[in-house]
Amino acid sequence: MTNESKPKLAARREFLAKLARTATCAGAVVGAAAALGVMQNVAAKSESKSTGGSFPTKDYDWTKHQWAFGVDATKCIGCLRCVEACKTENNVPRNAHQFRTWVERYVYLEGEDKPRIDSQQDPVNIEASGSEKEYRFANRYKDAKVEKAFFVPKLCNHCNHPTCNQVCPVGACYKTEDGVVLIDHDYCIGCRYCVQACPYGARFFNEEHGVTEKCTWCYHRITKGLQPACVEACPVGARVFGDRRDKQSPISLFIRNNRVQVLKPETGNGPNVFYVGIDKEVV
Repeated sequence: MTNESKPKLAARREFLAKLARTATCAGAVVGAAAALGVMQNVAAKSESKSTGGSFPTKDYDWTKHQWAFGVDATKCIGCLRCVEACKTENNVPRNAHQFRTWVERYVYLEGEDKPRIDSQQDPVNIEASGSEKEYRFANRYKDAKVEKAFFVPKLCNHCNHPTCNQVCPVGACYKTEDGVVLIDHDYCIGCRYCVQACPYGARFFNEEHGVTEKCTWCYHRITKGLQPACVEACPVGARVFGDRRDKQSPISLFIRNNRVQVLKPETGNGPNVFYVGIDKEVV
């Protein structure tokens, strides 16, 4: 983004923010929906680069792909290399609270019916890393009787019917032809409606840029024939990515050869991240 374009962008964001507030206060649902459709169309056809660098290249045809993601929880070792790779690749804030992808640990102890869940939100795990900028899984169960334990990588599910997109008042959130849910940071006004609407907790607000962020499946990489950074960094192959239109792609084989499940199917969102090796307790 050039210095000359920044004032124009700021002015446009302010205008959109006022428009959104007006539509909300007046209850202009029909008008807002119409404006949303126009802006989504503009965003989808744009060839400019957003803050997140998420638009396709000119040579990429998104009508010929249908991307999906797989997670094998039986392989994940909780090393968090995927998290580090994501932060580096996508310039995610270097703190222990904001992530585009993260990993949770589920531990079943003898005599307990419910799992204990460790995550990036746990102060003990942040302390275990020795830095406020990251987290590691603390060795808190070394003296406990553990019946079962496993790690669950999480990220945006790039749903077929994303509720986060439905609540965006300015059309900054949209779904591409190849199945990826993106945010146009040139339009995002930072209202955070989408953060609240996501049932998976996959979005966060970037205070520095004043916009919402989330996993994009490294759209700037996959449209060039590369793998998402987290998939490339995983040392045990717990993350799988590919094109479902290619019946021999890694993700097509993963779905076909395993009994897969998705998180919170009852929401009706239609997630496109498929899991193997998780219990019903995983949410």
